[in-house]
Order: sequence, then structure tokens, then C-alpha cells
Amino acid sequence: MNFDYSKPKLDASQLIDLYKAMLKSRMIEEKMLILLRQGKISKWFSGIGQEAISSGITLAMREDEYILPMHRNLSVFTNRKIPLYRLFSQWQGKMNGFTKGRDRSFHFGTQEFKIVGMISHLGPQLGVANGIALAHKLKNEEKVTAVFSGEGATSEGDFHEALNVASVWSLPVLFCIENNGYGLSTPVSEQFNCEHIADKGKGYGMESHIIEGNNIVEVYSRVAEITKSIRKDPRPVLLEFKTFRMRGHEEASGTKYVPKELLNEWSRKDPILNFQEFLRNESILSEKEEVAIKTEFAHEINDNLDIAFQEKEVNSSLEKELSDVYKNFDNQIIDPSKKVSKIRLVDAISQGLYQSMERHPELVIMGQDIASYGGVFKITEGFAKKFGPERVRNTPICESSIIEAAFGLSVSGVKSVVELQFGDFVTSGFNPVVNLLAKSFYRWGQNADVVLRMPCGAGVGAGPFHSQTNEAWFTKTPGLKVVYPAFPADAKGLLASAIEDPNPVLFFEHKQLYRSVYQEVSDDFYTIPIGKASLVQEGEEISIITYGAGVHWAIDSLEKLKLKADLIDLRSLQPLDTEAIYNSVKKTGKVIILQEDSLFGGIASDISALISEHCFEFLDAPVVRIGSPEMPIPFAKNLEEIYLPNKRFELALMDLINY
Repeated sequence: MNFDYSKPKLDASQLIDLYKAMLKSRMIEEKMLILLRQGKISKWFSGIGQEAISSGITLAMREDEYILPMHRNLSVFTNRKIPLYRLFSQWQGKMNGFTKGRDRSFHFGTQEFKIVGMISHLGPQLGVANGIALAHKLKNEEKVTAVFSGEGATSEGDFHEALNVASVWSLPVLFCIENNGYGLSTPVSEQFNCEHIADKGKGYGMESHIIEGNNIVEVYSRVAEITKSIRKDPRPVLLEFKTFRMRGHEEASGTKYVPKELLNEWSRKDPILNFQEFLRNESILSEKEEVAIKTEFAHEINDNLDIAFQEKEVNSSLEKELSDVYKNFDNQIIDPSKKVSKIRLVDAISQGLYQSMERHPELVIMGQDIASYGGVFKITEGFAKKFGPERVRNTPICESSIIEAAFGLSVSGVKSVVELQFGDFVTSGFNPVVNLLAKSFYRWGQNADVVLRMPCGAGVGAGPFHSQTNEAWFTKTPGLKVVYPAFPADAKGLLASAIEDPNPVLFFEHKQLYRSVYQEVSDDFYTIPIGKASLVQEGEEISIITYGAGVHWAIDSLEKLKLKADLIDLRSLQPLDTEAIYNSVKKTGKVIILQEDSLFGGIASDISALISEHCFEFLDAPVVRIGSPEMPIPFAKNLEEIYLPNKRFELALMDLINY
């Protein structure tokens, strides 16, 4: 099989560079397959036969432009000139790698080489590329972001959401789809029902091209031409590279499911062997030069393997591992001024967000209907007029892709706040929250400077899809912070702190409290430390631990029953102020924990367990938990009253007092 390498005309040095770019990754792969059989690496995802795509794209990109590769794109890493010993250390789980032994293979990124590594869910990196490209656009940088995906991942919702967002926002993204025939063992005929993946671009109003993925000259020249155009005229482009996966999905899978004649056909299209033959026939590469290049690469590979093998195993500790779950930052608390106004919770949130937008000129807010409409709760009303539509961005209905884009903004050093129209809707973006935002700093040191605003809670007759208070889904996920204020002053200061914090924060806002709770709030910008509870009332009889609407239920009950209690408003659920909890329990000897969420698996259970473990000898009665029953939240007012725990709380409170 001979490809046409004549168009466009490249000089000899360029052609040799393309050859070397493919050859080095092929030789590394062949060495890795030997090491895999020897048990010296744990797993390998082979890109043999696909080297022309990642080599051509990487060489066509600028070194300061981000590439988001996958696990068959070794050429991206080698052509970004990452020292080989660092790659080898990464694959052996050693410290000279990029994840400190915390993740394997190509599941890593590196700001030094402008690479953002994949996660196993595949599709989310397409949305991350959108965020990086958006940052370039906001900064008026003429740059392109390239993101890889296989044909299998084009069936994921993330693919469709990402293309739609990129098209609507005219983002300079190159969506590079390697159509290599099989998703593990599933052929393309069972993956999609159109002739070409490139045809899908039409549905999004997107330019698309089909490129012969085994022809290095075509890949390089076409991508170079397209990226040059995108830099001047920002827009997304969908590229489908026709190629084939010559080995198993990973080595243990094998290729028995592939017809032998199909393998033979594609083996004749080997991108390196065909190009090598062309270079010889054109007298560009002599046998002597070929041997010299291969000898040089072999020495480089072996020398760097020696370095990696001699490196000691990872030496860490529990304390060190825990210290890398969140990014440390200098959280300088700004105290509130004495100039105050009596405002509602909803106004305090709006004011805090507005002042953070003024404080951080790069801060971006994204969400459905948040621009001219001001959001369904009018929190961002007037923001678009003040800060402009680039920073206050209406989004399509695609929570997953927008949360992924927020992470991409963080990769580029841009803070963002994402408004979930209702906290319930976070389920549509659950994967990037718990697998991307939460884990990336621990995995490879990339923080997610993202705040997710979560309007939540029952009591307003909104029914099962708009009333959940689902904080327990996230308090158990390491890497996330969870904040849940009950008062306007706390809401404003804690939202400001959440935005200052470079870690991902889920900021819960109870809808029933939006316009029912008033308080004097400082007019100026201030912050409140995340992770510190508030002692709302003090008393010796009992400790009440709660948050959100539960704080107001407790205040009403204490006033009605004339009780003297420690009332602790947690404010932050992750991190949790255990010191405040323990001090109160040790003082009163009795404790009741109140939450709006259904009881089983909620945060009250963990607080109860912590108290039992650390304060058992101080207790004069069993720890009592009060929450909602194990059922969805009903719509009708009388049914919602059955669901909510506030009336049951009063009965349980008196029973515990009288214990």
C-alpha cells in the first residue's frame, strides 16, 4: 500500500522529522510490550498503527497550545519532548512520573508540556478542551486546543454536548476523532449508523473533514492548514481520522474478534513502513541513516529505562497523601465592615457574587438563563449588563459539558462559578464533579478552581425533581468542599470564600430561605472561613447540630419550647468543624442532629458516629438523628409536610430532654 506523500511538497528535513516522530513512539511501544510480558509494567494500551495521527497533530500545533490526548497517543507525549525516563517512571508508578504513583499509564497531565491527560470515562475531556479554548478566547489569544477521542466515545453524551457548546460559542477547538474500527470488541457498525463520524458535524453547524489517518504527510499538512485558519477565525472543527487498531484494546484483550483479512488489509497500510519505503525510494533516507536513527532511539530508550528502573519505589505517608487531596492556599480572612443593610438571603448571594466579579476581573459565571434573564431566581439580574456576555454566559442545557468547561477554564488559570438551575440537575453532570473536579489535584496537581451553586431544598411545593437537598452525594467524595449557609451574612461571606478557594466547592442555597430570611449584612466584600461552624445560641440542656433550613426550624422550636440549648449551625459540611461539635457535646451531654435530607446515608449518620467514637464517655443519652423518611419529595403541601422532619424534630427534642 503506497500513500500519496507528494502534496503538499515538504522538504527533506521536514519529512525526516515526521518519520522520526512516528518511529520513536513505535520503538517505545515495542519495548513496552516486552516489559509487559516480563511483568515490569502493569498494563499497556497500544497505539501501534496509529502513530501518524498523534505525531502529525502534535507537530502541527504550537508548543504553547494545549493537547488533550488519550491512551493510544504516545506520540503526543514524545513529540512534546517529555524526558523518556519520566514517562517510564509514570508507567511504573514512581515519583519521577507525573502522578506520584497515584494513577497509571496516560491518566495524567502536565502544565509544563501543555498536556491534559485523559480520564477513563473518555468523553469529559472534550468538554475540558472547550473550557481551555474559551479561556484563550476571553484572553484574546490566537491559540487552538486539540482534543482526541476514539470513535466509541462519540456515542457518549459528552461528545454531543461538547460539540454543541463549541459550535454555539465559536470556540477554537480541534476535535480529533481516531476512527480505529473497534471500541474494545464492538465494531463501528454497532456503534453508529452513519457512514462517517465527520457527518455528525453538520448537525452542530460545524466544519468537518475526513483525513487519511495513516498518511503522516496528509495528517500534518491538513492539521497545520486548519489550525492556522482557526487561530485567525476562531471556530471548532471536527476531524475524523480513518485508521485501525492493530492490537487489542489493551494487551490482555487480544484481537480474536477481528477478521484476519481485515487485519491483513490494515497491516499493509502501516503508517511507518509505508512512509519509510517512500523516503527510501525518494533517496531521502538511506539504509545507513535509518540504522543510525534507530540506534540512537534504542540507546535513548534503554538509557532512560535504566534511570526509571533504578529509581526507588514511591515513599509516602498517609499524612502526605491526605495533604495532596486539596490545594493549599493562603486564606486571608477579610472582616466585614460596619456599614450594613438588612437584606434577604437571595440578595446576599447576589451581592457576594457581584463583588467577587468585581474583585476578580477574569471570573466567569456560566449557567442556564443567567444573562439577560438573571437566572430563574434572579440572582444574576443585571450582571450581563455590568460585566458583559463573555463573563456572564448563558449555556445550552448541558450540565456535564459546562462543568467540564469550568475545569478547562481552571487549567488556563480562570476562576468560574457554575449555576445549576436546581441542585437536582447536578445529576446530569455528576461524572465530571466526582471524577474530574474532585480527583484532579490529587492525581496530577491540577486544581479545579470551580464553584457550583446549588439551589436546593423542599418547602416550596416544587416536587421530586426540584426539591432535593443532595449534599450527602458529595460530602463523601474526597477532593470536594461542601458549604451550606442558613443566614444571609454567612451566605455572602462563605460564597466569597468559596470563590477565593482554588478547590472545587459545592455551594448549597436553600430556596425556601431565599426570600424568607432577612439579616443585617455588611455592604462591602468580606469572607468567612470555610470549615468553621457557628454557635447560633448557647445553653446547657442539649446540643442541636444542624444546617440550612434546619437551623431555622431549631430556632423556632427552642423559642416555642423555652429550651436553653447549644445550637450549632455547621455552615460547612466538608470540611466539618468537629472541634465545635465535640466541645458542645462534652458540655451538654445530650445531642440531636437534624437534617432535611432523608436519614439513611446522610451526614447526620457520620456526625453521630464521630460523636460516639470521640465523646462516648460524655454522653448522658443516645445520639438522636432526625431527618426525612426514605421516599422522594412529594409535591402537594400536605404531603410535603409529612415528608419534612421539622415537626418530628420537636417531639424527638423533648423526648431527649426528658431522657
